[in-house]
Amino acid sequence: MRIDAQPAFVLHARPWRETSLLVELLTRDHGRVGVVARGVTGAKRHLLRAALQPLQSIRIDYLPRGELARLIQAEAIDAAPMLAGEALMAAFYVNELVLKLTPRNDAIAPVFDLYARVRGDLAGNAPLAWTLRRFERDLLDALGYGLPWDSLADDEALEPEARYRLDPEHGPVRESRRGIDSVSGAALIALAADQMPATELLMELRAALRGVLASHLGPQGLRSWGLLGELARVRPRRQE
Repeated sequence: MRIDAQPAFVLHARPWRETSLLVELLTRDHGRVGVVARGVTGAKRHLLRAALQPLQSIRIDYLPRGELARLIQAEAIDAAPMLAGEALMAAFYVNELVLKLTPRNDAIAPVFDLYARVRGDLAGNAPLAWTLRRFERDLLDALGYGLPWDSLADDEALEPEARYRLDPEHGPVRESRRGIDSVSGAALIALAADQMPATELLMELRAALRGVLASHLGPQGLRSWGLLGELARVRPRRQE
């Protein structure tokens, strides 16, 4: 059955054969969808190629056909954010995370809204590290992987000065000493309250949340993590 006028965001596009693209989309009503866009290299198809760039918000018509649908038409809804440097790398990370964690053709409405929010935040003035931590937290929650961020499994509230480890299945677990991936109770309490903590606590949240994400991503992890790590070594003051 043909799908018409479906709002979507472009997550990834790569060349296929001589004149086509394979495009991964996050749609509003049908989740992540892979489509084949045929014949997009001609001069007259410039607007279509532009609409199929990552981060672009579009409206599409497509025909589902097994694993890959056939794109019929796509038009841009707005202009994609003009990102550069750290913000652009963060956008690549967000796209890869959504690609790896969301199943195809399975609509999860909050994910579409979360992506719309983070797309706008990356183009704004909010601290980049906090933007990413909020997105990671909310994506895990939307996909059913969320944790009791500010309490133990028995509902006991966290202590701000105590140290914890984030267990991917059960949430915070008390640590007797400061480990590599341990995080302070204050950082987790701030995350749960959606209040940006101090810079050093943001760095702790980065490591703790990465451990949770890695458990759901599998052994290969994300390519973006390596790139963000290189960027952090070059510019250590803005940890992502």
